[in-house]
Amino acid sequence: MFSGVPRKRAQTGLPVSIDTSKPGVMREAVAAGATMINDVRALQDDGALEAAAELQVAVCLMHMQGQPRTMQDAPHYDDVVAEVAAFLEGRAAAARTAGIDRNRICIDPGIGFGKTSAHNLLLLRNLGTFAATGYPILAGTSRKSFLGTLFPGSLTSGRDTATAATVALGVAAGAAVFRVHNVPAAVAAARTADAIVRA
Repeated sequence: MFSGVPRKRAQTGLPVSIDTSKPGVMREAVAAGATMINDVRALQDDGALEAAAELQVAVCLMHMQGQPRTMQDAPHYDDVVAEVAAFLEGRAAAARTAGIDRNRICIDPGIGFGKTSAHNLLLLRNLGTFAATGYPILAGTSRKSFLGTLFPGSLTSGRDTATAATVALGVAAGAAVFRVHNVPAAVAAARTADAIVRA
């Protein structure tokens, strides 16, 4: 199933992340060479915490309201920033209790996963709240549909430009990892923002 993982690592020299919530898939992927588990359910499925602790690779804990098929059916929060931050801190604490080292954990507020456009913008505006937890932040805004609502009729190129803006602002707010499609544009935005805010 994961025969391409060693080849990708050899070709790029970069770590490989596996997106899954299933303990069995985690084990197979790590055995094939994956070095990070990215879980949209934040290791809540039966056996997921134990598997991740056993494998001792990096983990990304993401927030998602509801289930993938229903998460965009009228998502609601009383305070989206506080609720998402509390959830992620709780899952990070559970991961550490299970035996996952703090330095192996990053958190993802789950842009577009059970959130309206307004929720997404609020989360991005308040990335500093998540940075204050001390865990590295992963931001996945690339070409998300809410960016398209800012520019009706925008094609992929428009969403790439909007994504680059979120990357630059994310760097300024302390985000550490970005999931993107247009890598050169994102790298340029990240390096520019980093040069400005870290100079």
